[in-house]
Amino acid sequence: MPSVSRLITFRISHYCEKARWALDRLGSSYVEECHLPPLHRFTTTPLGGSSVPVLVTEAGVFKDSAEILNYADELTSVDSKLYPPASELRQEVEQLEAKFNHRLGIVTRQWGYFYGLQDRELMQRLWCESVPKWDRVLFPVVFPVTKYLAHRSYHISAESANTAYRQTQQIFKTVSDRLADGRKYLVGERFSAADLTFACLAAPMLLPAEYGGVFPTLNQLPNEMTEQIQFLRETVAGSYVLRLYREERHAPKCR
Repeated sequence: MPSVSRLITFRISHYCEKARWALDRLGSSYVEECHLPPLHRFTTTPLGGSSVPVLVTEAGVFKDSAEILNYADELTSVDSKLYPPASELRQEVEQLEAKFNHRLGIVTRQWGYFYGLQDRELMQRLWCESVPKWDRVLFPVVFPVTKYLAHRSYHISAESANTAYRQTQQIFKTVSDRLADGRKYLVGERFSAADLTFACLAAPMLLPAEYGGVFPTLNQLPNEMTEQIQFLRETVAGSYVLRLYREERHAPKCR
């Protein structure tokens, strides 16, 4: 009997949500192992990875969300694939996925952590969701160190958060313009890795109820953050993400 794959994650992470959604949609069996940052490194480093998600399978170890989507997609039927078989459409999907990975995911994380890391109690609830007992026990020790490292690594400040929000608005406008012709999906006539990636990496700015990890509720957030979320929810791109979560996140599994 084949062993069940292991998906190593931070429960809150939007990149981990990207991997989780793809595996769920494509019907891949896995067990999610959540960890507290940076304690995940005790698990990922021996596997040759650093950040999460990491997927451990009989076929090998896949060390980021893009690798995981490609692996999962190879296991599903042609009519259910996240990457279109047509080379031109596939290239377009891959270009959009890379753009969202390297731009949108970065700025939404930077914006979210600026506000979130100011609230130790909130971060304890979010980071400690589904983690092992020792991760929870070590949170009081780990949090100050992780907060410092996050600020330094992600260049978190009030100024960078404002810049990140403006950049997010620009990306949302680009996506809104793309959808202005009435199309249902970003590329072609079917849901693809481009749609999934945008939805996941935009999720911290929209807090969709169907998110597969854990997010705060609006009433747990400062007013400024709530107002910015409400504004983005009203955009064409924001409405599109919320629709994708409603209609696609927990859709019947594909094969």
